[in-house]
Amino acid sequence: MSGLVITIGREFGSGGRQVGEQLARELGISFYDKSLIHLAVAKSGFDPATIEKAEEEATSKFLFNLAIGGYAATGVFSQVNVPISDQIFFAQSKAVEEIASQGSCVIIGRCANYILRNLPRLARVFVYGEAEDKLRRIVEQYGVPQEEARATMTKIDKGRANYYEHYTNEKWGSVKSYDLAINTSFTGIDGAVKIIRAMIG
Repeated sequence: MSGLVITIGREFGSGGRQVGEQLARELGISFYDKSLIHLAVAKSGFDPATIEKAEEEATSKFLFNLAIGGYAATGVFSQVNVPISDQIFFAQSKAVEEIASQGSCVIIGRCANYILRNLPRLARVFVYGEAEDKLRRIVEQYGVPQEEARATMTKIDKGRANYYEHYTNEKWGSVKSYDLAINTSFTGIDGAVKIIRAMIG
């Protein structure tokens, strides 16, 4: 399994992170999620708290700024007075590229499917699910109170979409941006892992 990178985008509550963890474990390759990528970005000189705050602000700030879009494709980072959120995205992109260059791995989120789109051995997966199944997982596994689950799911997915679409100028979750889309309400976690393994051979 030399040099294969699998990126997994996911709806909140779909179990996408579990799919990625199990897949990496079964394949015997590295697994990278938000926290590990933040550690890599911190090596660029950004404080972890600053990284977290900038990303939280970005997901809501981009609601009214999506028309600008495509930062990763326009070279905006070469300009002066770049906002901290954009500096962090640029550092994150470099971290993702460096991680991918080190060997086979699974990367969760972080626009990795877009950042690594020209990588020769890349499998881009999007994991989604039916609302009731996602809400059940959010309550049972993430500990979100029942009465807050739906609002939390909507907020997080909206934030992910805003962030992704702002930096890539592509539609979050669009089949055109991925090689495979999996509905875990139909496959379950184990089934999703089997499908991905079948795809990569």
